[in-house]
Amino acid sequence: MAIFPSEEWAKEYVEKLNSNSAYQEAGKTWDDSITFVVEPDDSYNNSWNMFLDLKAGKCVKYQVGKEESDVPASTFKYKGKYSNWVKLIKGEIDPIQGLMTGKFKLEGSMMKIMRYTNAAKEMVNTAAKVDTQFK
Repeated sequence: MAIFPSEEWAKEYVEKLNSNSAYQEAGKTWDDSITFVVEPDDSYNNSWNMFLDLKAGKCVKYQVGKEESDVPASTFKYKGKYSNWVKLIKGEIDPIQGLMTGKFKLEGSMMKIMRYTNAAKEMVNTAAKVDTQFK
């Protein structure tokens, strides 16, 4: 069981993402990078960032760090408070619904990422498959 957020969780997530055939199909033309940014709240006092380099339906590189400056710059940043990430990973919040309700913020072209909503949903579905323990 991997603790979220952690290097161990990120490694397991990327392994599951790269073996997810639905993500591979949905993301086959998505060559971009995205950083998932966990912001502190009442239940988690730290920041955490997970950079993903996505190419042709695979994550070819990932990196984690406490600060945004600890990871490479990315085309997109998907940001939210820790408690909202917990709900997202548990499947209680849809990634697009999270943006529309203000639980998450997106930095980067909304028009561009909307072409890959199925890939984004598969990324979240993959997170739910990681055997996760929350802090």
